[in-house]
Amino acid sequence: MKLSWWKWLTIALLLYTVAKGMLQDVPRLAILNETIRNLYFHVPMWFGMILILLVSVVYSILYLRNPLVKHDIVAVQAANVGILFGVLGIVTGMEWAKFTWGEYWSNDPKQNGAAIGLLIYFAYLILRGSFQDHQQRARISAIYNIFAFAALIPLLFILPRLTDSLHPGNGGNPGFNAYDLDARLRAVFYPAVLGWTLLGVWMVSVRARLEVLKQQLYENV
Repeated sequence: MKLSWWKWLTIALLLYTVAKGMLQDVPRLAILNETIRNLYFHVPMWFGMILILLVSVVYSILYLRNPLVKHDIVAVQAANVGILFGVLGIVTGMEWAKFTWGEYWSNDPKQNGAAIGLLIYFAYLILRGSFQDHQQRARISAIYNIFAFAALIPLLFILPRLTDSLHPGNGGNPGFNAYDLDARLRAVFYPAVLGWTLLGVWMVSVRARLEVLKQQLYENV
């Protein structure tokens, strides 16, 4: 199977991220120490989640404007991949929190907001499964998807900044850029963001194509 250039780029970026992330020397920061390497995994997964869920919302809007089955398929598959990235982001964040904050879950506002956001998207999947009629399912879930994304952004980026939070850049804490994201970290962090996001796009494209083929086979039976 011949891979397109951006898929080769995805593979190269992720190999680079893993290799550099594990082997390259990192700043010896108080409390963080070696755990700063999680910056290449935890944070890019959240970036990837937001961008992929944004794709899902765009296709939900496209479906409401032009109800093509393909639009609905891409919307739900992007939501599935976005949720997966969100779960991975929470798990890697919990591991990081254990070493830096002393416990896996400290009821930090951003942790709670992320959990609530994922629950909202789990409800989206449950909602889709509650309808038998395809057009009704696609239309109602598209509307819900828009509101789910609109709720996710404040939960992750606005409310934690208004309250006491242990996360960098929230609750009065300085962000990474302010004191420790040096050239070595940037050289891996930015490729990691691109690599994880491209991986998510790749997963969405594969899942969407498979779903289209399944529907075509079902219609031909």
